[in-house]
Amino acid sequence: MDVNKELEELFNDPLLSVTYDEAKLFDIPADMKRVMERKRLQPDHYAQKKVCEDFQLFKPLFDKVQKELKEGKRSLMRIGKTSSMLKGSFFVIGGQLVYLAEIGETKRAANGLKDARTRTIYDNGTEADILLQTLRKNVVEDGYGVTEPQENVDSKFFNATIEDGDKATGFIYILRSLSPNPEIANVENLYKIGFTTNSVEERVANAEHEPTYLMAPVHIVATAQIVNMNSHVFEGLVHQFFSAVQFQVTVYDEKGEAHVPSEWYVAPLEIIEKVIEKISDGSITQYSYNAELQKLEKRIVKKQSTFDVSGLKVLSLIIKDVYFKQILDGTKTIEYRELKQTTMNKYTYIDEADGKRYLRRYDALRLLVGYNKERDSALVEVTDITFDKEDSIVEFHLGRILETI
Repeated sequence: MDVNKELEELFNDPLLSVTYDEAKLFDIPADMKRVMERKRLQPDHYAQKKVCEDFQLFKPLFDKVQKELKEGKRSLMRIGKTSSMLKGSFFVIGGQLVYLAEIGETKRAANGLKDARTRTIYDNGTEADILLQTLRKNVVEDGYGVTEPQENVDSKFFNATIEDGDKATGFIYILRSLSPNPEIANVENLYKIGFTTNSVEERVANAEHEPTYLMAPVHIVATAQIVNMNSHVFEGLVHQFFSAVQFQVTVYDEKGEAHVPSEWYVAPLEIIEKVIEKISDGSITQYSYNAELQKLEKRIVKKQSTFDVSGLKVLSLIIKDVYFKQILDGTKTIEYRELKQTTMNKYTYIDEADGKRYLRRYDALRLLVGYNKERDSALVEVTDITFDKEDSIVEFHLGRILETI
């Protein structure tokens, strides 16, 4: 067999002929070429996690924030694509606590927002020089911002000092959207609450071209002039206060890119005006917003535990209010818990010496009513622990009430 001749015949086959129109199918569209060119020109630096050599300096901060989250002094909140990313802030990404330690020299990203290399510390003892906008994207897609403790908000918000570049006055404003989009136009009591150091009219002049204003003109409902206000803290405070009624909608900018503005809320105008009034006089920290009843409610501040449990083995248990009250008035002296596969290690242990399972010994029970962070609780002495084999019930015999909250 003549291989060369066979190949020549194959390449001359009419089926392999390509017409001009067919060849055009292999042309790369201009927009795709631009995308490929952008990818080719992307920087060759990619953020990689590495061991944080001075993590011992940051660990106390992580421990403090984790403790404050458990105690309810801090909470998690969703952040938007344009929310402020400030040095010293904490975030949770994919269940991992993250600290924004440093922000380098800033530049403008493709979306017009400020971007920079950061020093970002992770709670597992690693760090990365991730871009600020990449960090924001990660938080928006798979995480939360961590709020400041309330006492910090109070001091920063109501006693803020003027820094270089800050102005002594600013304006709080309330806006109503004039968007024809039914998803927006049909929502009753939909308002944007914002802050600007310039005039409100100047700030919203370009509203129909900005995603934060839903790509539509707006009507200025009300404004209030404020002296010496920290705008970032104001925005964070409003986010926290109205987080339950934050409006979620996707709008598209003039380039077709999707945005989910985070500063719009569904609440009656009179409520918003009251909130701004209380922000101005400093009393807002005494209130919370009941979204279901659409009313402000006075916050009940629970006292913190002061009982020294050093050296005591304390077991925390969730309990119903009716049984909690019976324990406090002395009519219930035993707390019962079923021993199940899921609670085996909580109530029992295996002695390595003889391989047998025994009841764990506890000195006190921390009884918590329900799951609300402002729940009642009590620390109760345990005088004995017994086991009912017939019903597989662990019995905690209760003594003195050591502390009630």
